[in-house]
Amino acid sequence: MKNTDTILRKPDWLKIKVPSGKEFIAVKDIIAEHKLHTICTSGHCPNMHECWGRGTATFMILGDICTRSCKFCNVITGKPLPVDPEEPKRVAESIKLMGLKHAVLTSVDRDDLKDGGASVWASVIREIKALCPQTTIETLIPDFDGREELIQQVIDAAPEVISHNLETVRRMTPYTRSRAKYDRSLKVLKYIADAGTIAKSGIIAGLGETREEVFELMDDLRSAGVTVLTIGQYLQPTRKHLPVKEYVTPEQFKEYERVGLEKGFRFVESSPLVRSSYHAEKHVLTPKPH
Repeated sequence: MKNTDTILRKPDWLKIKVPSGKEFIAVKDIIAEHKLHTICTSGHCPNMHECWGRGTATFMILGDICTRSCKFCNVITGKPLPVDPEEPKRVAESIKLMGLKHAVLTSVDRDDLKDGGASVWASVIREIKALCPQTTIETLIPDFDGREELIQQVIDAAPEVISHNLETVRRMTPYTRSRAKYDRSLKVLKYIADAGTIAKSGIIAGLGETREEVFELMDDLRSAGVTVLTIGQYLQPTRKHLPVKEYVTPEQFKEYERVGLEKGFRFVESSPLVRSSYHAEKHVLTPKPH
């Protein structure tokens, strides 16, 4: 079906700098040399220039082909390649080479694998901890279909932060996410928080949600024990993806930050260009749930 929605003009506050600088080039070269995937490039992250420029990146493990087809995401959908047994070692070696103090890991969904890729997740985390013991780790995990034994494999590998994104409000979830369910994601996050690990989540704004729905989502996340929240503007990757319904103003993002902190989140990163891993190194500092 052809998309007939009116394309909104991008406001000035969403203008970004062109990537440059020796640190950016160095990170780009290391990623290419070690045949790594990053969500920075696959997701067209608007903060790539800033993060790579200061020598950080978010690594995407388990390949770059996803088994799901969320309508907001620019990652390729299809049949993934076989798991690379050398990936954990390559990721860890690259992090050591970059001298990262904090590393963020994410992945495509691998519904084709019996364990959803959980064992690979655990191997990558342990390899990083063995080779880079001073590096703290955040993991942005899929829902693993809500299977607690798979989530537990990631928890047991002991990353400092485990994140799982709700992506959008309850009403918009069926139209936005592929296979994932709002309440299942909340259960995943509650399981993480109940295990004593810092639980984090994020959403993209501008898909048609209301302020009241965002506030309701905040309450749902706090009830699940989530202490870190990121909110950023949805940017349509291609004409085939969901259209932007609204460019949320910086003032509205500031209100979301204020209300989120009032509701008890330890950290709320809320501005137009924020993405899940933005300022991730700060989120390690949030107290763990009791």
